[in-house]
Amino acid sequence: MAKAVRFDHYGDIGALYVADVEIPIADPGEVIVQMRAAGTNPGEASIRKGLLDARAPSTFPSGQGSDLAGVVYEVGPGVTTWSVGDEVLGWSWRRSSQAEYVAVPADQLIPKPPELSWPAAGSLYVVGVTAYAAVRAVATSPGDTVIVSAAAGGVGSLVVQLLKVRGASVIGIASETHHAWLTSVGVIPVSYGNGLADRLRDAADGKIDAFIDLFGPEYVHLAVELGVPRDRIETIISFEAAQEFGTKAEGSGDATSTEILAEMANLVASGRIDVPIAATYPLDRVRDAYTELEQRHTRGKIVLVP
Repeated sequence: MAKAVRFDHYGDIGALYVADVEIPIADPGEVIVQMRAAGTNPGEASIRKGLLDARAPSTFPSGQGSDLAGVVYEVGPGVTTWSVGDEVLGWSWRRSSQAEYVAVPADQLIPKPPELSWPAAGSLYVVGVTAYAAVRAVATSPGDTVIVSAAAGGVGSLVVQLLKVRGASVIGIASETHHAWLTSVGVIPVSYGNGLADRLRDAADGKIDAFIDLFGPEYVHLAVELGVPRDRIETIISFEAAQEFGTKAEGSGDATSTEILAEMANLVASGRIDVPIAATYPLDRVRDAYTELEQRHTRGKIVLVP
């Protein structure tokens, strides 16, 4: 038997529990990954609460988690790309990665670079491809000035660094507790709150080329107020505001591929991008992990380590 995170109904953190389940058997085209790390993401909390039921309904009992990294435990019929013992990272679209063993299609995995820590590897998929999609959406060129809201969060911490890799000047909106880290990666930090628009204009010296919103609709409104061209305003969360103003709303689904994930993994492995790890928790403390996650004040990723 193995352990896996489950919830049987929509609800708060108390709906989560760890169940004893059978170790999965690999179907044709699949491998079984013995998990070493699985990231947590705000979207998973929204799914558990039923907030995304119209677009992403759950079938109960539901598992949880998309990000994964671990060691190949079993190879299914027809799989020639992987062998038992290979270290891999990738994703599951079955809400199943927060577990000790996960069945994954072989074409949703890439080799884990040896320089990549397990927590970083196991939390890279969602934030990595989402950051890639967001940066690509605003068509960044060297010398552009780009504002990023929630700049020190799980996605934001990668967005600001990827923008720097692309040669942009980056202004990051974040609480003062995160300003030192933002400065350390070459980002100009600005505190949120009253007077934000004026602080951003001052920090940008009047030149704002693009805006990436990672927090909520008020920032899409702010970007429009600042005069940012609407085709260079991107949000990963404020879909109604994007529709209202005709801005972009590209996310992980727009950049999910092994090629893009490998590109992001190599940037992290080479040291050009850092994946900040805010905390790690054993699987049986999944409620504690999501309690911390849902406070929305951490810098970087919160990771379950089965």
